[in-house]
Amino acid sequence: MTAPRPAPAAAPARVPFDRRLARAAQTVTSRALGPYQTAIVRIGFSLTWLFFLLREFPHRHEMYGPDGPWSFDLARRLIADNRAFSVLMWSDGRLWFEVVYGLAVVAAALLLVGWHTRAMSVVFMVGALSLQNRSVFLGDGGDNVVHLVSLYLTLLRCGQVWSLDARRAARKAARGEEAARRVELAGPVLWIVLGGFLVAATWFSPLTGEWWMYVLLWVLWLGQGLWWLVEQYAPGEPRVLLDVLANLTHNATLVVLMAEVCLIYATAGWYKIQGSRWQDGTALFYPLHLDYFTPWPALSEILASSGIMVMLLSYGTVIVQVAFPFTLFKRKVKNVLLVVMMLEHAGIALLLGLPAFSMAMIAADAVFLPTVFLVWLGARAARGRDRLLRRRDTAPELPPQRPAGEPAEGPSGGDAGGEAAPRTLVG
Repeated sequence: MTAPRPAPAAAPARVPFDRRLARAAQTVTSRALGPYQTAIVRIGFSLTWLFFLLREFPHRHEMYGPDGPWSFDLARRLIADNRAFSVLMWSDGRLWFEVVYGLAVVAAALLLVGWHTRAMSVVFMVGALSLQNRSVFLGDGGDNVVHLVSLYLTLLRCGQVWSLDARRAARKAARGEEAARRVELAGPVLWIVLGGFLVAATWFSPLTGEWWMYVLLWVLWLGQGLWWLVEQYAPGEPRVLLDVLANLTHNATLVVLMAEVCLIYATAGWYKIQGSRWQDGTALFYPLHLDYFTPWPALSEILASSGIMVMLLSYGTVIVQVAFPFTLFKRKVKNVLLVVMMLEHAGIALLLGLPAFSMAMIAADAVFLPTVFLVWLGARAARGRDRLLRRRDTAPELPPQRPAGEPAEGPSGGDAGGEAAPRTLVG
């Protein structure tokens, strides 16, 4: 007797389109996507810009200051035509330049650690645009990426994790609702100071900057004040509405940032295909013999002496750059190409002596890193920090033991299933 055939598995129910659309709308409005990715982008670009400013600190006057070959008068003539934004056009004094350069360094450092992230992202953007637009002929591809991403960071909620804002929000949630409403002086004072700066910037608007730049600055400043008032006096539905608007802005900006990275690689790859040196596989040979791009002449000579290696690296660069945008929906392939591109930029930093450019591109690539890897990386970094500080207990802090028979306390808003994400516009 033959055994009865098993019943065929039921096909999964088809989800109606309207339900899928509602689910997608709920996703993009209820939370800011990619918290770890945007945090690593914030850390990467602030670290890149801070590294560049500190490395070039002895040469700052010749690069962006009054002693540079690109004089203040030449910069003023150019900015009068292209309407680029630079607060250095307000005055050609040495003191004003030192103030702007110092604020750029401080803003990059504070954005790196995530202190009042929204406000610091605006100051970071103002410092980056002001210095880069002061001497436009000093920049390279990395500076262009910093230029663009500094604008995006003002709209991203990039301080949800790995920031002082996130730690402060978690502590407030742990202390309870009454402590969460306690007024902190740092935020209002910073808001007032930046408001005075914004009034001055508007006063000098005929000298530099397009109108939309000042509209953006005023919207961010007024939005910050509105958020603080709602958080203090109307934490109900108005706060939910502001959260929805902030999440929508964050998610739209994140999509633009990802598209920007894909566009950079796609255009770079297709332009390389049109070059004869890239077609015959010898493009890498020539920069390895230029003194300007050979910080390690012996290493460059070893690499350039192998024709097969030069050809493989030249063709591989083109293939990876052209193929990367088409692999975004194939997670495993995308992750492999992402590692290859990051290694490529690390090689550019080592062989061609372009560390700032490579750091900027690696930070831009980080927007595509998988969340699992970033969480693991954050855990390893925390463990290394604990070891460095010689802490005995490197495990997460356990709740205090309760006497037998005492009822358990309810959730206080901390990270019950993961890291708590702050609900403030600054992070």
